[in-house]
Amino acid sequence: MVVGGVGIVAALALAYGLVPVDAPHDGGGLVDMHVHTAGIGAGGTGAFVNRKMSENIRFGFYLRAFRVSQEELEAEGDALVIARISAAIAESKRVDKAVILALDGVVGTGGELDREATQAYVPSDFVAAETAKHANLCFGASVNPYRHDAVERLRKARRQGALLVKWIPNIMAINPADEAIRPFYEELVALDLPLLSHAGQERSFADADDALGDPRRLELPLSLGVTVIAAHIATTGTNEGEDNFERILPMFERFPNLYSDISSLTAINKLGFLNRALTVPGLPERLLYGTDWPLQFFPLVSPFYQTPSIGMRAAKSVAGIENTWDRDVALKQAMGVPRHVFARTAQLLAMERCS
Repeated sequence: MVVGGVGIVAALALAYGLVPVDAPHDGGGLVDMHVHTAGIGAGGTGAFVNRKMSENIRFGFYLRAFRVSQEELEAEGDALVIARISAAIAESKRVDKAVILALDGVVGTGGELDREATQAYVPSDFVAAETAKHANLCFGASVNPYRHDAVERLRKARRQGALLVKWIPNIMAINPADEAIRPFYEELVALDLPLLSHAGQERSFADADDALGDPRRLELPLSLGVTVIAAHIATTGTNEGEDNFERILPMFERFPNLYSDISSLTAINKLGFLNRALTVPGLPERLLYGTDWPLQFFPLVSPFYQTPSIGMRAAKSVAGIENTWDRDVALKQAMGVPRHVFARTAQLLAMERCS
């Protein structure tokens, strides 16, 4: 019998506390490849949150999740968020490094940033400079392919040590299936830069075009040889009347260069998807470890939501873990995520670029 991808003996051991869920994960050296940062432009970073987003109810929650106040950012600068991530990672028993993601904005017809249409912007240069100051942080670039100098920005990011390129098409107004951005994809292949692209519905921002999160739109870069990491296994929303999760599953058979991450799959709006994913033949061999930090706060995430699969005792043990990253690893481990999923992130990314 298998429970969520682990044997019944292992599941019972976790449920009854025979395996301490707060113990360091076997092998150590884990890398979280999906960690967000943000800024308001304090300290001349160039980052910003537009008025629609800053006036949205989500903004206050995100500040608290980032463990900063607006007053602190104004006084100490946007780099404070990244410094606090580094400090929390340093305290983790399980996670050694995190990839901090930049976030490009919407680009207008002239190939320049459209500040009015952009809800949140975190420049790659800012993230590259700040992650270089912390040994446990790595640089994840973000380049909108519609920029007039997109290819040169890619090359610069690669020189700066980027491990991947991050998109949220739903809010960046990117159509991943657009043949016009084929040169961008070809450069990703040439530079050996994976594309981490949000897939599925997007509800973390004030507005989103969820048609752009259709995982089928990623078939173009995949066909060109880009290593694509479809975030969250496209586990929310529908396109063409079909669940995005169901739409992406056949793609794993067609494209050996398609991966996904398990970030945010313990969130209340994605309940049950991680358990389902772990039972799909071959899918766990394409999964990578990530958190989608800072989206790890209550009531969005709680180990008690997972009691049907891990039991109350394990849920209580996980809930008692203070460090966010240790708690996330412990919960996913209790849910049956195999060791190789945690290890694969460091194996897939060119970690030698992160020193």
